[in-house]
Amino acid sequence: MRPIYLDYNATTPADPEVVEELLPYLSGEFGNPSSGHAYGKKAREAVELARERVAALLGCEPAEVIFTGGGTESNNQALIGAALANRERGKHIISTSIEHPAVLKPLERLSEEGFSVTLLPVDGTGRVDPDLVRRALRRDTILLSVMHANNEVGTIQPIREIGEIARERGVIFHTDAAQSVGKIPTRIGELQVDLLTVAGHKVYAPKGVGALFVRRGVKMAPCLFGAGQEGGRRPGTENVPYIVALGKAAELASRNLNKDRARLLSLRDRFHERLQALVEGVVLNGHPVERLPNTLNVSFGGIVGAELLERTPEIAASTGSACHEGTGELSGVLKAMGISREQGFGAVRLSLGRPTTEEEIERAAQAMAEKIGEMRAGRR
Repeated sequence: MRPIYLDYNATTPADPEVVEELLPYLSGEFGNPSSGHAYGKKAREAVELARERVAALLGCEPAEVIFTGGGTESNNQALIGAALANRERGKHIISTSIEHPAVLKPLERLSEEGFSVTLLPVDGTGRVDPDLVRRALRRDTILLSVMHANNEVGTIQPIREIGEIARERGVIFHTDAAQSVGKIPTRIGELQVDLLTVAGHKVYAPKGVGALFVRRGVKMAPCLFGAGQEGGRRPGTENVPYIVALGKAAELASRNLNKDRARLLSLRDRFHERLQALVEGVVLNGHPVERLPNTLNVSFGGIVGAELLERTPEIAASTGSACHEGTGELSGVLKAMGISREQGFGAVRLSLGRPTTEEEIERAAQAMAEKIGEMRAGRR
């Protein structure tokens, strides 16, 4: 049997309806959207329909959606583009200590270019205090970036409260919503953000496509240079098949959000309960309530998470972010949360998705419990 896949925060399979919709644009409908003839017009119509679908999911205007090559590109465009376009107002940027490398690395680059970057701490559940944001603001602060939901522990940040603070002070506010889009509501009006990142392969579209919401009126400098596609903000011939795929994935997310969220929450909590019933010393990492409905990050006393997963090949999961897997270092997220090295190295991230079944959850809990028992017995 194939391993039980419990790593949906790392990537999701393309939904069959998504694949069905994109396939014609790999062959018969191959036109360039910038061409004026029938082939180009068909491709342009497909891109604009996808833009409308993403906009509908986010609750924004289609013109405020830019298609990119993925979440990392969207984050780079948001941070570097906004910083460079607004540096005459100031050079101070605020973010948090638990951001994805796709945010932290662009901030490092900006600091090398003379910008001042403040990284705020989080509490033991992985949340940032909005009051810390307020106190960190300076007269020269131009940009604020706080992820919507953490990719490792699933903790959801108080984005609306932070957004209201940013709006009061006229600071551009970006959120990396790669993990939250399609799992919980990400409506622009509710979140009070100016820039928002979408990653296609986290929402059942293929890898290699993403989107960036840019509120009308926000100044952005281009990070790529070429022709005038995407309103001049993202040059290069559009990846029509994958843009179509992202549009369909957004439509499915809009249609199924409440149903999927309720189902995944029930499965996640059932999984947690079964592990607690079968294994002693199970510790939850992350916020007990304000957490993604599909994400369960737990540590097992006296067990190294990486060793557990290596000895349980029937489960495909990770010890943290897939971008950090195999480094041999304690997760920066767990470290920022103040978690001990023993607890941190014992952590396993179990993330569920649409295909996950109750039977898979039961089998996974039994397999992990059995292996943990063997590992503990061998160390007595």
